[in-house]
Amino acid sequence: MQSLPIFVRLQNRPVILIGEGEAADAKRLILERAGADIFGEDGEAALAVIALEDEDEAKAAAARLKARNILVNAVDRPGLCDFTLPAIIDRDPVIVAIGTGGASAGMAKAIRQRLEQLLPARLGAIARRLKDKRADIKAKWPDAAARRRAIDAALDEGGVLDPLAPHVPRDVDSWIDGDDGDHHARHDQLEIIQLRSADPHDLTIGETLLLGRADTLYLAPGVPQTISNRARADAQRVSCAELPEEPAPGLSVFVTVTPLD
Repeated sequence: MQSLPIFVRLQNRPVILIGEGEAADAKRLILERAGADIFGEDGEAALAVIALEDEDEAKAAAARLKARNILVNAVDRPGLCDFTLPAIIDRDPVIVAIGTGGASAGMAKAIRQRLEQLLPARLGAIARRLKDKRADIKAKWPDAAARRRAIDAALDEGGVLDPLAPHVPRDVDSWIDGDDGDHHARHDQLEIIQLRSADPHDLTIGETLLLGRADTLYLAPGVPQTISNRARADAQRVSCAELPEEPAPGLSVFVTVTPLD
């Protein structure tokens, strides 16, 4: 991973924009949508966007800004960029960003256009309702691990809150008030994944879901980092040569590259 994707709140915060024309207008529009206050090069800001056609002028502007410790995005010049602006799918507050590290804006746009067709317009309303009902969700599932598993099950494909299905916000209330989530709150369990290759694309859908939901990941020798990266960032990772006799509470997954006896 060459860049760390982050979402930056720009509401009423200054951003420098240098340039004129179509490229500059496009960047101005997206910055204004994010609520940024836009200034010229003499402004004080942490971020800057350069939309200049002339190569030498763009390089010189980037050098001046970087000398002021300002992070720079230079349109169509990935070598000058400290950050890139991805293609965006906006289902406020749900935002999906597709980036290629500056390799191909066309590819990012093509992926965005396909994903746009998959994501319902009501997606944001569901997210807002989940936020509004956060206290009620916590009250129903006070244990954090049980709460996470209940939410995962509800949002899973075919679940009562499947984000790709045409739900309406009140479905969240029905889910909390009903018993839909209770039978999904698993007790402590240990699952095993035997890798067929080091390529994470060879994982089955079920194996990928297990990695994404695991509370603890037991990694046998030889398991590549590309596989462990598929687990949640906050999942505990434990180097373990053999199947653990007393797994940690919650969902544990033992990943190995060799068959178990």
